[in-house]
Amino acid sequence: MARWSPLALVIGLLAAVGLYGSTAASAAAPLTVAQAISKQDGTSATVRGYVVGQPTATTTVVRSNYPSDYALALADSASQTSTSSMVYVQIPSAFRASWGLRTNPSLLGKQIDVTGSLSAYFSHAGLTSSTAFAFAGTTPTPTTATSTTAPSACESYYTAACGKSGPALKTALNGIIRNQTKLSYDAVWDALKATDQDPSNSNNVILLYSGTSRSKSLNGGGSENWNREHVWAKSHGDFGTATGPGTDIHHLRPEDVDVNADRGNLDFDNGGTPNTEAPSNRADADSWEPRAAVKGDVARMLFYMAVRYEGTDGFANLELNNSVNNGTAPYHGKLSVLLQWHQQDPPDAFEKRRNQLIYDSYQHNRNPFIDHPEWVASIWS
Repeated sequence: MARWSPLALVIGLLAAVGLYGSTAASAAAPLTVAQAISKQDGTSATVRGYVVGQPTATTTVVRSNYPSDYALALADSASQTSTSSMVYVQIPSAFRASWGLRTNPSLLGKQIDVTGSLSAYFSHAGLTSSTAFAFAGTTPTPTTATSTTAPSACESYYTAACGKSGPALKTALNGIIRNQTKLSYDAVWDALKATDQDPSNSNNVILLYSGTSRSKSLNGGGSENWNREHVWAKSHGDFGTATGPGTDIHHLRPEDVDVNADRGNLDFDNGGTPNTEAPSNRADADSWEPRAAVKGDVARMLFYMAVRYEGTDGFANLELNNSVNNGTAPYHGKLSVLLQWHQQDPPDAFEKRRNQLIYDSYQHNRNPFIDHPEWVASIWS
């Protein structure tokens, strides 16, 4: 008669009553898309679903003529057409060659497993910061698994910041990013037409707060035009449109003229009433709350400005504080809320592309908090 160890006996008894085996199986089982949609809490999970297209807006998923390799949509049925029954997946750069639909259109209809953070993407139920992709029931290859390693803080552009934290990191980053090509205010028009181009329509730009796509040719001062929004309000430090902070496209974005006027020079905070022309944004007497899909973008633009402009090159020393009603003082708030927004809305493909284009073609400097989101906590924790 075979002898069982005490541990084997316990496991055998648990399995016999259905406890051990069922718990292990359920822990390993991927979530369905429906489960992922109902559990948007920022936790990490593996989701199994059929590739049903590429999201290009909150309620738009295309099934052909894919504009990029940046995102895909999953559903519990390969024939699903309702976007409310889909989860939108952010595809990090390391996975785009293998899992992006523009490069791999044959993925449409395939069932896959994706591991990532259950967080909104395109202001829609999403899976962001994805760390693994595989066809359903298979194991990611070692190459896929290791390709998700976060970029080193010591890549050549950031060498001077390597190993630093707190004030020392902020000083080091200022020394790196202050070496920029400065644009004239007129040159900003053409720059924004490139940096904020609609991924689905090369003739248009995406408006920051409104989220709508508008013709590049409609820039100007009329009520149906778009103009240059200073995310760090230019009165906060009184730098106006002077070359430097007033023309730094890391914080300048296209926006509808009327919505831009409504935002004015308000600080950022949660709350208020919906804006008439851009109801996904809210405002009260002293603050503006942007739409969910760009809250992190807004925060990282302000983090950049607070590091880039330290009062050492003829401009005001811009700093973040935990106040609203900052007026003409060189401060912007509300820092505690901006830190929350940064966590809730991590850098997406649009923001990363924008950062790269500014570096390659215009100012030749980068927003470090898009490249290294972890540095925000190191400086402002």
